[in-house]
Amino acid sequence: MFYNEVVQPILDKQFPNLKYSAGSLGKWGSDILGFDTPQSRDHGWGPRLLLFLADGDYPQLGESITTTLSRELPYQFRGYSTHFAKAPDGALVMENITEGPINHQVIVTTTRRFFIRTLNINPFDEITVKEWLTFSEQSLLEVTSGKIFHDGLKELGPVREKFHYYTEELWKYLLAAQWRRICQEEPFVGRCGDVGDELGSKIIAARLVRDLMRLCFLMEKVYAPYPKWFGTAFAKLRCAKVLGPILESVLYTSTWKEREQHLSQAYETVAKIHNALGITPSIEPKVRHFHNRPYLVIDSDRFAQAIRATIEDEEILRLPEHIGSVDQFSDSTDILSYPKHRSRLKPLYSMT
Repeated sequence: MFYNEVVQPILDKQFPNLKYSAGSLGKWGSDILGFDTPQSRDHGWGPRLLLFLADGDYPQLGESITTTLSRELPYQFRGYSTHFAKAPDGALVMENITEGPINHQVIVTTTRRFFIRTLNINPFDEITVKEWLTFSEQSLLEVTSGKIFHDGLKELGPVREKFHYYTEELWKYLLAAQWRRICQEEPFVGRCGDVGDELGSKIIAARLVRDLMRLCFLMEKVYAPYPKWFGTAFAKLRCAKVLGPILESVLYTSTWKEREQHLSQAYETVAKIHNALGITPSIEPKVRHFHNRPYLVIDSDRFAQAIRATIEDEEILRLPEHIGSVDQFSDSTDILSYPKHRSRLKPLYSMT
């Protein structure tokens, strides 16, 4: 509404021959993912959008458009201020003013500049496998979620479509890596509990719950958001109605034996979902003992190896077998949130 009722008429009047695109996407907050609530209004929220110019027009017109909107925008739109200021804590908040230029949040950019800022790549170039692996899924959500209100440049829509999801072969590589993550820790819930370390067992179980949830995102070909909205987004997956209560039971139990029982149910449920994908021959979806020890596991490396056996792309087969994407080997917010930091991880994929 802000674009249609306010911004577009100003642009039509003041820049009648301008070719541009407009939308709401990127690293702006919960509203881009559709998860904002009334609480979201306290900072980083309000009447705003991105305005994309052609590369050739941006140097000449970018500042002029920003200044014109500062002068022409109304002070209020639908009861919300169009003027933004920094709060004492540094957060960007709406601020009511009645005179002077408006510090608005109609951000003027180009498609190229936007994707360099968000993913640290030129979106018009071919995207390499190593680049795909160092994009966080949250950043991919930021460029594929939200809305395009107008695509006069006819480039924003096609560019966003390039990032719709991983290629089939890369998807299988990530699936195999995720099953491998589960394999590395699945016996430890019982082992910790067996020596009286219930706290350690709970921590491992919580890690496995998260890894199973991330596996489900992959199996349903949906990008997983960062931790704040991870559970909310998981609840929207097809499998969540059945699997969600089981995973909650894992976290609510007080003894490792109960924990193992619920995890076993979760493993078998996810194994059946894998078989339904039809990407490998059917794999027995039953838990078994870990070697000769009394700990139940799904032996998830069976799934990892079966998936990997179906990969034919030579470039992907040359990747380190079990690293996966940046989301699968790093929990650091300061890596996952900053594209330049993530880009420095590309040499990892040259390891043999």
